[in-house]
Amino acid sequence: MAQQEIEKLYVEIPKFESLEIKDSKLKLIDKVIQDFAPELSFLYQFREDESEEQQTQTGRLHENRILGIFLESYLEGKPQITTADVVSVYQKYFKELARSTVSNYLNILKRETTLFKEKKGRTVYYSLYREPPVEIKPFWFTRIFCIVPAYFNRALNFAKLYSSAGRYIDKENNGERDILIRNFKFITGLIILNIFKNRVSKCILCQFSKSEIYKKLEELIKLSIRDRSDVLSDDLAGGLITKCSEIPIFDGIDISKENVEKDIVNEIVRSANAYKKDIEYQVMLTLRRRELKLRQERGIEEEANITSSDQNPNKDNANCFSSKIKTSLSW
Repeated sequence: MAQQEIEKLYVEIPKFESLEIKDSKLKLIDKVIQDFAPELSFLYQFREDESEEQQTQTGRLHENRILGIFLESYLEGKPQITTADVVSVYQKYFKELARSTVSNYLNILKRETTLFKEKKGRTVYYSLYREPPVEIKPFWFTRIFCIVPAYFNRALNFAKLYSSAGRYIDKENNGERDILIRNFKFITGLIILNIFKNRVSKCILCQFSKSEIYKKLEELIKLSIRDRSDVLSDDLAGGLITKCSEIPIFDGIDISKENVEKDIVNEIVRSANAYKKDIEYQVMLTLRRRELKLRQERGIEEEANITSSDQNPNKDNANCFSSKIKTSLSW
């Protein structure tokens, strides 16, 4: 991963700290990314659009995001949600909206027969009037639904598996247990990277997005994936990982169905054992590449620091930015 490309992307992302996801549950994804693909820390979560900055078409934007929340809920097997649910989920991913504003948009969508409204006791529930379309081109899909909540929620599900890898590996595996745990995390980590690659590829098509930044982010994620999968078996990289990393609308596995998570875990465990040699070689190759790149970057940095010191002896040569994103792979 070219260091200058990462730095350039950081520079081009305005007010980045305000975009950082602070929800406690979603922070688990942060931990996994920093452990598995530290070069993508703080980058994978980028969310921004032209309309919000320029205060144009914000009504359409908010509707798009609200419908994206209904999509997430639908894919989780929870077709009915309340106004409070929408408010809560909205602020996880985007700038907070007042409850009254959310209620207004929900009523507009209800009048347009996009949403269905049902009262149960004192509680009002909303649901999609029709099921989301399938086999539709992503461009047209993103005209209706913001896909951010659905993909982040899917990534969270696999981040939980990654963080609990030891639970799924039989303790009787003795000397190979550590290897199988590493392989389980490796496969799950690749699924998460592919989830964010798929998410960014849809954001590029969104009418509200800064597509040029999303295109650069997609390139960086693809590089991270390639560095970790280029010698893996096609059966693993193109089968299990591909199916798990896409939402059902675009032919991915529906993880909301009964026993599907158990089946996925069993398949990851099977693959962790069946592809031991492939993954071992891939991990070795990935670590070697990473070490080589870090040595090259340090050499360039040291050379730049020497030049800078010669020109300005009083200047602090510490590069805070580089130290922030340069971390070693723990797996």
